Amino acid sequence: MATCIYRTASGLVASRNDQYCFFNADWDLLFKGDGLRDALAALSIVDDEFARTAVENELLPPIGNQEVWASGVTYYSSRLARMEESQSAGGADFYARVYNAARPELFFKSIAQRVRGHGQTVRIREDSAWDVPEPELTLAISDKGQIIGYTIGNDMSSRSIEGENPLYLPQAKSYEGATGVGPGLCILNTPISKETGIRLSITRSDSVVFKGQTSLKEMKRELEELVAYLYRELDFSNGCYLMTGTGIVPGTDFTLQSGDEITIEIDNLGSLFQTVE
Repeated sequence: MATCIYRTASGLVASRNDQYCFFNADWDLLFKGDGLRDALAALSIVDDEFARTAVENELLPPIGNQEVWASGVTYYSSRLARMEESQSAGGADFYARVYNAARPELFFKSIAQRVRGHGQTVRIREDSAWDVPEPELTLAISDKGQIIGYTIGNDMSSRSIEGENPLYLPQAKSYEGATGVGPGLCILNTPISKETGIRLSITRSDSVVFKGQTSLKEMKRELEELVAYLYRELDFSNGCYLMTGTGIVPGTDFTLQSGDEITIEIDNLGSLFQTVE
């Protein structure tokens, strides 16, 4: 049974079994130590209409002072897409190698202030001609390096910039409005199942222009493996988020446009809806 925690303008809200109540806690303290799951298990939720309304109308990105990092080329489909887009630049071999290497690709994605939440807008770069959302299971990791929960991530990416040269990856991945996270932080009683499905839908002028789906069983790497590499030489006093890579990549004939509506669904975590500016 999942318990989800939401940040709202009126305070933190905890939800379980479609019941909502305000949750008196400091967001950053949720990422301290390893007692969050036990604390929530003991929480009695008495449905509060004001708390439900706050989630519906006052939702904020589920982040305090956490950094957001990301993993790349963790699905075979992502490996193929990266190789295709970078082939003319001579970078295809890099992606083939990292897919099979012991060390994963990890990169910094965003500070908290640049994160956009559910119902908010994301952006495509003005100097990019080929842009896509990347739906990703996103791990909430404590200061001790333990996975404490999960949320939905939208790793907005400029494929034209990254494809031009792999060294342009930071510009392709990190810019204003490039990071979507939400709607809340979900704490499950057991580790997330490899059968968990991920779905992406993009709507333009009331018509669906792209749909795709995958599942965590298509991931090459274990979630704990990615966390272990991230925490090898980094300390996160407030914990962090880690996007775990995408298994859904629109083809070369698709690019996002202003006004597009992006919906990412992950089993047991809900859906993240965002509009392109």
